[in-house]
Amino acid sequence: MMAEAQEDKKANRKADAKPVSKKKDIYDVAQAQLDKAAKALGLDSEIHTILLQPKNELIINFPVRMDDNSYRLFKGYRVQHNNIMGPYKGGIRFHPEVHLNECKALASWMTWKCALMEIPFGGAKGGIKFDPSKHSRTEIERITRRFTHALGQNIGPNYDIPAPDMGTDSQIMVWMMDTFMNAGSQKDKNALRGVVTGKSITSGGSQGRDKATGQGLVHCIVEWARETNFSLDGSTFSVQGFGKVGSHAARILSRLGSTLVAVHDHTGAIASAEGLNPRRLAEYVQKNGGVKGYPGGHPIEKEQFFATECDIVIPAALENQITAETAPLLKCKLVVEGANGPTDLDGDEILASKGIDLLPDILANAGGVTVSYFEWLQNQRAEMWTLEEVDARLHTMMRRAYATVRHISQEKNVDNRTAAYMHALDRIQTVYRERGIFP
Repeated sequence: MMAEAQEDKKANRKADAKPVSKKKDIYDVAQAQLDKAAKALGLDSEIHTILLQPKNELIINFPVRMDDNSYRLFKGYRVQHNNIMGPYKGGIRFHPEVHLNECKALASWMTWKCALMEIPFGGAKGGIKFDPSKHSRTEIERITRRFTHALGQNIGPNYDIPAPDMGTDSQIMVWMMDTFMNAGSQKDKNALRGVVTGKSITSGGSQGRDKATGQGLVHCIVEWARETNFSLDGSTFSVQGFGKVGSHAARILSRLGSTLVAVHDHTGAIASAEGLNPRRLAEYVQKNGGVKGYPGGHPIEKEQFFATECDIVIPAALENQITAETAPLLKCKLVVEGANGPTDLDGDEILASKGIDLLPDILANAGGVTVSYFEWLQNQRAEMWTLEEVDARLHTMMRRAYATVRHISQEKNVDNRTAAYMHALDRIQTVYRERGIFP
């Protein structure tokens, strides 16, 4: 524990420094995407200026007692980008590489995503800089509750609504909810249930939330296939990242007749020309922590994964994965961004030059925040919708958003990412013009 504490001290000194990497800084990528769409739309310069930076950037250092009764200091973040359209909304991730610029980029993408989907939320993102795999469940609970307590009134069901993200799950959300509820007024306790989404069903969650992002992603693929007269039955696909998004997308897509031929995650990469069974692979990953060693496929290198010939590639892991180094390797018809920011600016240009279609993150992975919105509504109204109701509403909203993006892309002769941004920015600009800047 002493060695870990020393590592924490070193990490905290560097926590707000820009990460040393050959890859472009993620916030620079996010701002460049905004600039491109703002120019294409003709966004008012003063609104562009407002949207370039988040409204609030919270950095919280808080102590937590470990199982051996020692104390360690943790660094947490909550970035609130914009709330002109409604309460801030965005995930909480537990990961050793969480940093301020990452949260700023992810928060801005949430703003565009909610505006694109026409959901009455703004954008936020947060996290704690640590590796949950190195801690017991009781330590993770204390870390979660201390962070929630430290956030205090900076979150709330009508102000800022966290959700699960990388390294967090429904149990984490229930602990956050319970901590927040118990710090508030007892007479308003149940009204505070909607402070987070992505909760377990029994604690106020929604049916269909666990598969929502993967389900929404497949809805987009189905719309693309219909538009391009492509048959999913008999097609092939690969997935980077086999967590909540990648595994659910793979299982749903396989039921449409598509075959999973390669997977890559933080433990390694595997492939099988005959096809990998998504359900069995998900069970293996749940038990073993990653795809490495899965007996149903053979190991390959990361470069071989990107070079695997298939129809559809689904990056559903971290940002900045399809770059100037990896994009030239792709041999596919479509890239569908299950992760946030998996393709950088060079990657976008290379995919376009290769004639590879791309469905951007703020569209393709918007199923998660959409069903989070449904969960929030159910909490507000004290209702419980059936899975069929949730799935039908999600389908309607994903189809509408896809159609909107494709219409703008064709009408304005811009790529899908720029088209998605243009619709989001146009809606935000309209509200700013109507409301003005107070006072």
